[in-house]
Order: sequence, then C-alpha cells, then structure tokens
Amino acid sequence: MKRSKLIIPLSLITLVILMAGFGADDPTVINSRERLGEKLFFDPILSKDKSISCASCHKPEFAFADTARVSLGVGGTKGTRNSPSVTNLSGRPNLFWDGRAASLEDQALQPIINPVEMNLPIADAIDRLQKDKEYAALFQKIFNAPPTQKNLLLAIASFERTLETANSPYDRYINGDDKAISENAKRGRMLFIGKANCNNCHSGEDFTADRFKGIGLFNDEDLKDQGRFEVTGNPEHKGHFKIPGLRNVGLTAPYMHNGMFKTLKEVIQYYNNPDAVIKNGKNRDLSLNKPLGLSETEINDIEAFLLSLTDDRFQKPNHKTGQ
Repeated sequence: MKRSKLIIPLSLITLVILMAGFGADDPTVINSRERLGEKLFFDPILSKDKSISCASCHKPEFAFADTARVSLGVGGTKGTRNSPSVTNLSGRPNLFWDGRAASLEDQALQPIINPVEMNLPIADAIDRLQKDKEYAALFQKIFNAPPTQKNLLLAIASFERTLETANSPYDRYINGDDKAISENAKRGRMLFIGKANCNNCHSGEDFTADRFKGIGLFNDEDLKDQGRFEVTGNPEHKGHFKIPGLRNVGLTAPYMHNGMFKTLKEVIQYYNNPDAVIKNGKNRDLSLNKPLGLSETEINDIEAFLLSLTDDRFQKPNHKTGQ
C-alpha cells in the first residue's frame, strides 16, 4: 500500500490549490521546504521572460499533467514530448520519458534550463532569487542560507514528493469495499491482469514496473523519437520509453510520449492490435506481436478500471482550479 504519511500533506496542499487558491503566496504559511517548493512550482520567476511556471505544463486540476500534445515553452516554443504527471514520482529510479534523471532534484533542474521550456540558465535563476527580497528571506528562514542551486532544487523536489495519491475507488475496493468500483471496472481489472496482459508492465502500487519498453511508436520515419537510446547509446534502446504509472490516468490525456492518443480508449485499442495503427514499428516488444482479441465490451471494461484509479481529490465536476 502507499505510504500514508505522504497523504496528509497532499490533502492540505490540494485543499489550498483546488479550493482556496495558492496559499503559498502568504509568507506566514511558508515554513517548510515543501511549502517553499510549492510557491516556486507556481511562480513564473523561474522562466526567462517570467511567463510560465512549472504548473503551466503540470496543471494541478489534471493530476499535474498537461492537456496539450506537447507543451509550450517561453515565447510559444513547442516542446518535443508530452508533459507527464508529476504525481507519484517519489522513489522512482528514473524520470523523464527517456530516464535521463535519477532523482526529483535532477528532474527539477531540466525544465528551467531547457531552451524550449523555461530557458533560464540556473545561475540566472539563482541570481533572481537572491535579489528578490521575499525569496531571499524565505530561503534564509527555511535553509539558513541564501538561495543556491542545491536548495532551490531540493525545495521543488520536496513539494513534488508530497504529490503521492492513494485514495481512489480502486484503493477502497482492494481494501475491502466491494461497492467502491463498478462491475465493469471489476471485469476490467481481471482483464488488465489476465487477457490484456497490462500488468506485465503496469505493476506495483503505482502501476509501473519502472522499466523501459518499445511498444512500436518508433519507425525512424514519421515517428523518429529514439527515446532511451538518446541517453544510453545502446541500439537496442531505440524507441524505448519509460513505462508511466497509471494512477490518475483518466485525467492525463493525451497519452504516450508524443501525445498521439487523445483518449484512454484509443490507447487500449492500440494495444489490442498495434499493427492496425502502426505497421512498421521498430524494436517493439515481442509481447505485442499478436493481437489481444479484446471485444468492444472488454475494451470498455478496461477503460472503466483505469478510470477507477483517479484519486478522490481530483474528482471534481469542473476540473478548473478553485471550482
């Protein structure tokens, strides 16, 4: 089961974010690394032209993912990959679609300095924070030191570590509440584990095996992203990408590293028969060589199960902050 000690802080933070605005703007409540990291996460001060923040691409109302196929950086520059959710990343051994970061601190740095994202050299970011009276005072209060690269990244990572979720209908179901999910979702769970073989890659409490797989979304023609190969240089890794966790997946469309699928149903239909969508995928895992033979009803049941993984705090009639 998920670690309960992380659930309480997220409940407080989510209440601030989704119900009453961003309370981290109030210096009197910023008394920890997590709260300072929260303030930094939502502050555009870390982008070159002060136009975007971490939350611009990791929207809290969509489980801290983006709704665009690829996110836009400063000046409207298009990124190259879909921005995934930053929930449930605590303890993950590899981050980013290609696994190039080994910790949340490493991950927090990359969007700030990336030319197609926030495009701000880290030295410039630190200089800004040191010259900002409020931030200078907050870092001194919390770290007993001025802003540095190390404590900036530690603060953001500390906030992201609070974004663990484990209070979904599925969680209540496996804890004994037989009525927590629908009959469709129950059937979908059995298909997920059995006939559809989803559990082969999406296992564990966060539904990820923390490995890299080629699922046929690379052909070196129109699908040219080489994924993990760009990090390791191993030809066997061309077209391999990190297996994402599936908690809150009902909110994080579009899907895949390039955002090519708009709905969960499209994703399931792809796995049902990859060759019907992409005939010439390279380095595709052997487990995907044969169609699964799922019926339309079974596809709907798997979708129902995946939707049951949405944490209660994101179950809002209107997924807009403050509503």
